[in-house]
Amino acid sequence: MNASHLSRIGVVLAAGFGSRLAEANVRTLKPLTPIAGTPLIFRTLRSLEFAGCGRVVIVLGYGADEIRRSIESSYTGRVALEFAVNDKYHLSNGLSVLAARPFIEEEFVLTMADHVMGDELMRLARDYSPAPGSAALLVDYKLSSIFDMDDATKAFVQDGRIVRIGKTISEYNCVDTGVFVCTKGLLEGIERVYAEKGDASLSNGVQALCDRHAMFAVDIGDGFWQDVDTAPMLAHAERMLSKIS
Repeated sequence: MNASHLSRIGVVLAAGFGSRLAEANVRTLKPLTPIAGTPLIFRTLRSLEFAGCGRVVIVLGYGADEIRRSIESSYTGRVALEFAVNDKYHLSNGLSVLAARPFIEEEFVLTMADHVMGDELMRLARDYSPAPGSAALLVDYKLSSIFDMDDATKAFVQDGRIVRIGKTISEYNCVDTGVFVCTKGLLEGIERVYAEKGDASLSNGVQALCDRHAMFAVDIGDGFWQDVDTAPMLAHAERMLSKIS
């Protein structure tokens, strides 16, 4: 991709404890954990560059200083990096999204530091333009291929729009891949929930857009992705990467 095409803003959520990997004796801070030899955060930055992002905001919290030093000393890509800090990282991840708000002008690509994404997903994100006030989530309908369905965030999609989302919903037909193309409408949805409850998850913001019929789904088809929350997920991601590399 030509550098002139890198015009979008990317946002990476990298503030959490990564406690389930730590419990499995993975001692490295989660965003710095290597997958097939490359730290998760650097894979994410490459993916966002592929999605057309010339500037990326990395939202840090737990281990912020160490993660930032490691990134700044080792990153050699073309994306301009900025850092935001979520001091309330012990609360839900919607607050990490809000921490990036000062850096966001309008449209942005949002993802997580602990997800491995194939280029097919990022091409879809690059080519998608959300309507004003809306957002879109890349979703996986290949339910039989989901490595840990109990852990997955499920969604029910009807006529191209997400109706419901959550880890425990009983009716669903696809799974959240953790890649979003957003406008500030998502931020406003999270802010409303936070003002009401004192906490807010990203899924809360998505559901707020669902309730306004402004949350769309993009089918990833045969695209590959994997969340990396546990040691078995990490091992599965490495196996899959070895097959497609």
